[in-house]
Amino acid sequence: MDELVVDAMSSPAVRFGQELARLRRARGWSQVGLAKRMGYSNTLVSYVERAKRPPTMNFAVKADQVFETGGTFYELWRRHTKASLLEGFPEFADAEARCRRLRTLELIVMPGLFQTPSYARALAQAAAHRGAISQSEAEDRVDFLSYRQQRVLERQSPPVVHAVLDESCLLRPVGRAAVMREQLAHLEVLAERPNITIQVAPFSLGENLPFTMPVVLLDMPDRSVVGYAESQAQGYLERVRETVTRWEREYDQLVVEALPKAASLALICKARKELAP
Repeated sequence: MDELVVDAMSSPAVRFGQELARLRRARGWSQVGLAKRMGYSNTLVSYVERAKRPPTMNFAVKADQVFETGGTFYELWRRHTKASLLEGFPEFADAEARCRRLRTLELIVMPGLFQTPSYARALAQAAAHRGAISQSEAEDRVDFLSYRQQRVLERQSPPVVHAVLDESCLLRPVGRAAVMREQLAHLEVLAERPNITIQVAPFSLGENLPFTMPVVLLDMPDRSVVGYAESQAQGYLERVRETVTRWEREYDQLVVEALPKAASLALICKARKELAP
C-alpha cells in the first residue's frame, strides 16, 4: 500500500483531495485518465482534488480499487464524514461497532440501524432544506449510515439487538407513502433475524413510558455497559455506572410493558397495509 502522506492539520476533505492528486501524479495519469478508470467525470475528479466537492463512499471505494490502496481512501472518506456529524456521535458509532448487545428506544423516527436508504435520505434532505445542514452533509449522513449498518448488522458476529419503537415511528410519514411502505416492510424482514427483536411501545402507555428521549445501551466486549443519548445540539456517551444502571432498570420495565414480539409485528404489518399505494 502506498504510504499516506498528508498534512495532519488539513480538513478531511482537503486530505482526501491531496492524496488523490498525489497518487494520480505518481502514476503519470491526467485527471481525464483517472476519471475514465474510475467511471466518473474529470470535472468531479477535479472538484474532489481541490476539496470543492466532498467524496462519496462509492467514490472512495472506487479510488481504492483503482489505486489498489486497500482502504486508504475509504478511511479518509470515513474521517471526512465523521467531521460533519453531530458532536459526540462518532464516538458512539465507534463503540456501537464493537458492542456485543445493543438495546435502543426510539421515540420519533426509525432507529438509524433499521433505516432504508430512501427513508434516511428523506430525513437528511429535509434537514438540508431547513438549513440545519448543508447538501453535502446530508449526503455524508446517508453514506455514513450505510457504513454503520454494515459495521454493526452485517459483521461476522453481529450483536444481539433489541429495539423498542414508539408507535409514532410507524405512523409518522417520512418521505412518500412508497418510502414508508418500504421502510415498514424492511422492519418485518429485520424482525426475522435471530439476533434482532423488535417491540412497539403503544400510545396507550401514555405517561408510563419511562423515557422522554431516545436512548441506546451498549454492552461492550469488556462487559461494561455504556449509554448514549442526544440533545438537539450534541450526543454524549454516558459511562457513570449509577446512571447507566438506572437506564437499564427503566428499559427492562419498558420491555415488559411494550407489546410482545408477535403483536408488535402485527402492528407494523397493519401500518404498512394501511398506507395508500
